Amino acid sequence: MGLQIAQDAAADRVLTESPFALLIGMLLDQQYPMEHAFRGPAKLLDRFGTLDPEAIAAADPEEFAAVAATTPAIHRFPGSMAAKVQAVARIVVEEYGGDAERIWTEASSGADLVKRVQSLPGFGRQ
Repeated sequence: MGLQIAQDAAADRVLTESPFALLIGMLLDQQYPMEHAFRGPAKLLDRFGTLDPEAIAAADPEEFAAVAATTPAIHRFPGSMAAKVQAVARIVVEEYGGDAERIWTEASSGADLVKRVQSLPGFGRQ
């Protein structure tokens, strides 16, 4: 059974199939309704054509921000969130070889997982 977070079958399928999409959804889940936040990765996939962290990290920041801001935007603050998505993508590429799933599968404990997630741009104690 796949994830059912976004209240949209296609968006939930993206979250289920892509660990990076799930990570982006968690990032966007700030000051924004949860189901809308978790639809953001599917919007990016549709507009940008890929959720490959390397491609997102390498994208021109202004062009990527424009993709994020296209109506309906990925977040109520699309520009700042686009920058955070790209910053997270860079860390996923540099520290986890482009595989976001490694953030949780290679954590040595719950405390290590919390530390890993909190170290990502846009993630904090909450």
